[in-house]
Amino acid sequence: MLDYGSGNLRSIYNGFKKIGSDVSITSDKDMIRDADALILPGVGAFGAVMENLINYKDLIYDHIHDDKPLLGICLGLQMLFTGSEETPDVKGLDIFKGEAKRFKLPDEYKIPHMGWNQITVNQTDKNNTSLLTDADNKYMYFVHSYYIEPEDPSIITAYTDYGIKVPVAIGKNNIHALQFHPEKSGEDGLNILRKFVNTIE
Repeated sequence: MLDYGSGNLRSIYNGFKKIGSDVSITSDKDMIRDADALILPGVGAFGAVMENLINYKDLIYDHIHDDKPLLGICLGLQMLFTGSEETPDVKGLDIFKGEAKRFKLPDEYKIPHMGWNQITVNQTDKNNTSLLTDADNKYMYFVHSYYIEPEDPSIITAYTDYGIKVPVAIGKNNIHALQFHPEKSGEDGLNILRKFVNTIE
């Protein structure tokens, strides 16, 4: 698990420990380079988080290029995209084209979108739904004010309904990312973490 100074590390760490996974929290570049899989957490403002991540960008790109599994969680999902409305002058990792948009909803919808909400797995996805095969119609825990809008909708693996149809998970090849917090989503969330661990060769 990449410790770059802006992540909900402990709760995610505890989630992997609950499923018996061998997980480490580290900022050591050699350890990150040798990792079998990488978890990219994120909490806070997009611009500040990207500033903290700057020294690890090449390691992330190399990890993906080497076809090793990567899991982004919460802001760790949004950082995979080109940018965010939160800080338009700051570029994301740009692994996927698209932007994180702020919710613009009627007054009855509170922002941030916080609490439990049901997800719908994209059954027509052709890239990768392996982490979510048992998650359709399950309730997951969310805390976010921005949501992703990918240019390529085929990478979207799940949605939720919060006034609009909100993309909440993506998957393509060795990259997986979730807007919700699987580590806080009970047994159904832990099952997603198990499936990610099972992608490690």
